[in-house]
Amino acid sequence: MTEKKVEFSYEEFNDSSELNEADALLLNEARKVTVDAYAPYSNFHVGAIALLENGEKVVGTNQENASYPVGICAERVLLGSAATLFPNVAIKTMAISYNSKEVKSDHPISPCGMCRQALLEYETRTEKPIRIILSGQEGKVFIINTVKYLLPFAFTKSELK
Repeated sequence: MTEKKVEFSYEEFNDSSELNEADALLLNEARKVTVDAYAPYSNFHVGAIALLENGEKVVGTNQENASYPVGICAERVLLGSAATLFPNVAIKTMAISYNSKEVKSDHPISPCGMCRQALLEYETRTEKPIRIILSGQEGKVFIINTVKYLLPFAFTKSELK
């Protein structure tokens, strides 16, 4: 047996005041858009905004349904909109934030497994890394330079050939 290790690096900031102006603006927009989420069941409102390679921005918010599995996460709402409105345009940076009446929004959260897979597919399709900014409404901020880091043993199109 051989033991192996998977590691990746990311940037951690104490709060958004330490970010450059463009990243701080994008994160602030993600924080604001959480109010547009439809989350009457979980009260967990997620907002995402992407800066595309062409300079356009696309937003997404989570959309819940009484039949829980039918809900859609903010990241996948955003990806569907981006692919429809701007086909084949790469995402440079995506900021994701959340707000909740139940828990304090003071630390970064990471996309769920399904969203990680969808983000990786988008990154692979456009052949450009997607930079991810993660934070709550306040507190620490994580910046990850590629979605690949979030899904180290990913299932990709190469497995289908």
